[in-house]
Amino acid sequence: MSASLSASEITRLQSALRRLLGSPELTVNPAPRAGMSVELAVKGEVIGTIHRDDEDGDVSYAVNMVVLEEDLPRS
Repeated sequence: MSASLSASEITRLQSALRRLLGSPELTVNPAPRAGMSVELAVKGEVIGTIHRDDEDGDVSYAVNMVVLEEDLPRS
């Protein structure tokens, strides 16, 4: 079951993802509206969403990233 992220969780998650992915320009933005997922962005461009799962007391975060074909380099 997906749950919303607190401001503290967003800050901690952003720090962890910046470190893990090596990108200081990565940001985790609060959900734009209630009931929506938080957004993962790089240089202000939203590249995906993050969902929080709290099953049986075990909390995990799932990142769903989208890459548009138009953003891929030409072969």
